[in-house]
Amino acid sequence: MMRMALRWFKRRAAAAVEAGWRRGFWLAGAIGRATGTISPAVAQWSSPGGQRVLALAPHPDDEACGCGGALLRHRAAGDAITLLYVTDGRRSRSLGLSPDEMAARRRAEAAQAAAVLGVTVWHWLCVPEWEWEIEDLAPRLLTTLAGMQPDVIYAPSRVDFHPEHWKVAHALAVALAQWPGTPRVRVMALQVPLGSALTNLVSSTASVGEQHRAAIAAHASQVYSTARTQRMRRYTAVACGLPGEAEAFWEMTAARYQRLHASAPSTWPTVFRSLRAGPWTDGLAYLWGRRTRHTLSRD
Repeated sequence: MMRMALRWFKRRAAAAVEAGWRRGFWLAGAIGRATGTISPAVAQWSSPGGQRVLALAPHPDDEACGCGGALLRHRAAGDAITLLYVTDGRRSRSLGLSPDEMAARRRAEAAQAAAVLGVTVWHWLCVPEWEWEIEDLAPRLLTTLAGMQPDVIYAPSRVDFHPEHWKVAHALAVALAQWPGTPRVRVMALQVPLGSALTNLVSSTASVGEQHRAAIAAHASQVYSTARTQRMRRYTAVACGLPGEAEAFWEMTAARYQRLHASAPSTWPTVFRSLRAGPWTDGLAYLWGRRTRHTLSRD
């Protein structure tokens, strides 16, 4: 009985803390828009239709958490979507499964998520998590780029803390340097927020919220990490004056993405912080690395 009471209290306290952060983000967004300290160049997501879209997920669940709502809206606009799962997620320690069992579980979850998103063209590269080199991935990405000729690429970036997200970003930069295409690259906010300095494109998920939540829920083995990304989307929405949840992106040219990610990840500053499992310190994730975000926005 005492344990149940403590869990109830913790849930209520967490909800209250998150509500407090949301009020803070709403106020900061309202003041920023009124005073011009938040860039007026933040655009609302739209698609002209007929686009070829590539979503690059370092791990199964990154596609749903990073750009799942946008992919649903792309599909509604008639765009052609290709989803690329890079690693097999075998090193997740949830559920007490062996690495092989976890890899099989996460592939099944990825298939379910892709079905919910309505993506029929998806590829499982089956790269063993933590057991691969950039030199092996870059040529495979180059083959994908040359084959599908994407107009838009959703990708991870150096605004992160996860070494494998960094490696995928660098491998994409290497591939882009060898391919003459000129797509727009949209950096996803995974567990690290982009913040107001970098966010220049926002996609409301209000019109696709039920499907988006179902796609995230398909990655049931990762519930403790996906929950924090949902809080981040709620913060984005209130900061931008939008209902429900919204995805933040940092859109740029392929040339700029390549330039920002051309150096080896070992040289990138490790200054960013993710949201934690609970909402208690969520605001710190937006403050850690703030100066670096502003520097990157000018590069």
